[in-house]
Amino acid sequence: MTVNITQSQAGVLTLSLQRPDKKNALSLAMYKQLTEALQQAERDPAVKVVVLQGSDSCFSSGNDLQDFLSSGELNAHHPTVAFLYQLNAFTKPIVAAVAGLAIGIGTTALLHCDLVYAAPGCRFQMPFSQLGLCPEAASSLLLPQLVGYQRAAQYLLLGEAFDTDKAEAMGLVNQQVASDKLLDFVADKAHALAKLPAEAVQHSKALLRGKIKRKADKVIATELEVFGELLKSDACQQQLKGFFAPKK
Repeated sequence: MTVNITQSQAGVLTLSLQRPDKKNALSLAMYKQLTEALQQAERDPAVKVVVLQGSDSCFSSGNDLQDFLSSGELNAHHPTVAFLYQLNAFTKPIVAAVAGLAIGIGTTALLHCDLVYAAPGCRFQMPFSQLGLCPEAASSLLLPQLVGYQRAAQYLLLGEAFDTDKAEAMGLVNQQVASDKLLDFVADKAHALAKLPAEAVQHSKALLRGKIKRKADKVIATELEVFGELLKSDACQQQLKGFFAPKK
């Protein structure tokens, strides 16, 4: 299994990325598992909070590019596309635990989470332009809103990596937690959140994110249209060839 799904009696659904041999790169099958789990959690009144995590040493190295490139058109039926829309639409709180790598969607997905806790020394990066591509997951909207335009340009245009200290300073991460304590810490936070009146929590999230969520839906669609065009470009194809070329 590539996504381990567990639910506590207290109402916390935990989605654990478990593909260590690929540094938790997200395959189409994993996107489908995540989407279906979020859809089920949305319908299930027993689920109060969702935890999204990798291991205590790696969150996600991003898309499994070989899998993604063989997946066809980026339409509403595409597993990656369905996950992006479901993540944006989700009405219950999501708490993320991040360690090690958080690359591409590994970073942009965090913009849709409500609480993010990270181990020291993480590497966050959105190297879309380096692959001849553009931002996704509404990051072209959400990141500037969070960190300001200039810093968003630094990380989305140049694709520069940044560490946990910078992620915390810019507000992407709530708090740093030691790697060996991270998953337990996040589980405790999620269970504390699940004890609160669910209706109040969900209404509060809707008030916090409602307006931006509607904008984000439109931005996701625009990003995907541009992303799909760039994916066909010669420049992108050359960059991807370089990515897959054997490292000397």
